[in-house]
Amino acid sequence: MTRKENVRRKEVLDKATPVVESFVQQAGLVLVEVDFIKESDHWFLRIFIYSPERPITHKDCEDLTNSLDDYLDKLIDIPYYLEVSSPGADRKLKASKEYIIFRGKKVEIKLKKELESGMKHFVARLLDYSENSGLEVQVLSDDNNDILVLDKSIISSVKLKPEFNF
Repeated sequence: MTRKENVRRKEVLDKATPVVESFVQQAGLVLVEVDFIKESDHWFLRIFIYSPERPITHKDCEDLTNSLDDYLDKLIDIPYYLEVSSPGADRKLKASKEYIIFRGKKVEIKLKKELESGMKHFVARLLDYSENSGLEVQVLSDDNNDILVLDKSIISSVKLKPEFNF
């Protein structure tokens, strides 16, 4: 991305994010992420929404798209495509706020180096997060249900692990 595109991206996100956040909150949903990215000469404004009470539906995405369309067109003066979706069942968590949003969910964790116990890649339940203490998780395995607090600096990735309730 060129410097000019980087400036444009930041400018659009600075204008659009508060508007998107307001509409998402009015819909009783949680804003996970807003991204403005150029792919194959086309700009995309991607909005990811979540509800802790229920799955996100196509209607949620459609309603939010219809509500935002006119407002965003006034703010964004270049052609773009608007995409509204759920974060996905196996989303890679990118921002600290996502650790809070997805508290209680099952995740797959990859560390940069092994812990003393030898674990480097494991499944856990997100318990809590703070900038000071780190990510608190409960390991979910047959022989280990330890509660760990992991400093962000040792985490390579945290990804939602799909849980299907039938």
